[in-house]
Parts: sequence; C-alpha cells; structure tokens
Amino acid sequence: MKILLVFDFDNTIIDDNSDTWIVQCAPGRKLPIELKASYQKGFWTEFMGRVFKYLGDKGVREDEMKRAVTSMPFTPGMVELFNFIRKTKDKFDCIIISDSNSVFIDWVLEAANFHDVFDKVFTNPAAFDSNGHLTVENYHAHSCNRCPKNLCKNVVLVEFVDKQLQQGVNYTQIVYIGDGGNDVCPVTFLKKNDIAMPRKGYTLQKTLSRTSQNLEPMESSIVVWSSGVEIISHLQFLIKE
Repeated sequence: MKILLVFDFDNTIIDDNSDTWIVQCAPGRKLPIELKASYQKGFWTEFMGRVFKYLGDKGVREDEMKRAVTSMPFTPGMVELFNFIRKTKDKFDCIIISDSNSVFIDWVLEAANFHDVFDKVFTNPAAFDSNGHLTVENYHAHSCNRCPKNLCKNVVLVEFVDKQLQQGVNYTQIVYIGDGGNDVCPVTFLKKNDIAMPRKGYTLQKTLSRTSQNLEPMESSIVVWSSGVEIISHLQFLIKE
C-alpha cells in the first residue's frame, strides 16, 4: 500500500516556467512581436513549436538550450523533498504530469540526478529534428473543455491510477502538488482521503479558495505550501499515521 505523489513541473518543481525561461536564448532575450501575438488561448504547445522553430532558425543550438534550462532554480525545499522521497521510496510512488516537454524535464532531472525519484513522467513529447530544431507534440487528444487542447491532467491521472489498479497497485492516498490553472481539473478527481497541495499565492490556490467560498465542496483536503520542506513535514505525518 503506497501513497501516490503527483507533481506539476513549472513553478512547482522548478521555480519558474521552462517555456518562458527558454526565451533568454533568443536574440536580445525576447521574441518578435508578431510571434508573441500568434498565441491563441488553449494552444500553448503549438505556440511553443513556433518559438522553438524561431530559436532554431536563429542558430540557437541544443547545448545552449540545455545550459539555459538546467540553470533554472529549483523551488525552495524541492531538493530536500526529493532526497526525502528517495529515502522513503517504499512508501511512495511519484509521477510528474506537466505541460512542459519531455526534453526539458529530462534535462533538469538528469542534471540534478533525480530520475530515480520518479516512476513516470507524463508530458508533451519533444525531440530535436535533423536540422537541430526542437519539436514538440501534444501529449494526447481529449474531450475535457476545461483544459488546454494538448493535455488534460485529470485524464492522465485517472488512466494512470486505473492502470496501476489492474496491476494490483492500489493507492491509499493521492497527494497532488501543483500551482497552476491546469492543475484545477485533476484536483477535482481527488477523493475524500486525498490531499491537494497548492503552492501559496499561485493560481491553483486562488482558484481553490474561491471554490470553497462559493461553497462548492471539495472532497479532498487542501494543504497550502511555500517550500518543499513543508511538504516533507506533511508527508512524514502521513506515513506515521
């Protein structure tokens, strides 16, 4: 019997947004106005495809992007949290569900040597093509109207939990750790025993507090955090129970 820990990546594991961070590789550290203006709500992955193409056309190479991405700071207390999870791995399964991309997440986990902490990463698949341009695809197609077209984290979480159940793994609890608007949907999947952990001062926390003020009851309990160290104390409490 294990607890499932679900992490978002941008502004949760790392203390920034990897997609906006990569813009520092662009000439003058900014994107042309017309490229910026091409973004349509719900189509972020397509927009990032154009950004990566622009960077590639401007001669930005893989090693330069990798240096930039691996220089992103971890959110306070996250390194301590992952070391704690590694030591207590018999109690936890740990996954990432993120709207970033597989190349960026891979680089960050590899540079910090945290690959072994995570059992699975669900994110938009990315790869460098023969021209050395980074390309990114939608993670999947879904019919949830609350989520961006490329990824409904709720669908991913439900599928993962179901698949684990078929293999005889039944989680006593799910702890969801995130920050953003696209973390609201999976949090609604959580049940009575589960815990939603929104990062303090970010969209997920604000949305959840509005929801509770509107008296739409959340089944799961909500624990707000600012540092990974606070998450450790909460997990210690859970495994002692």
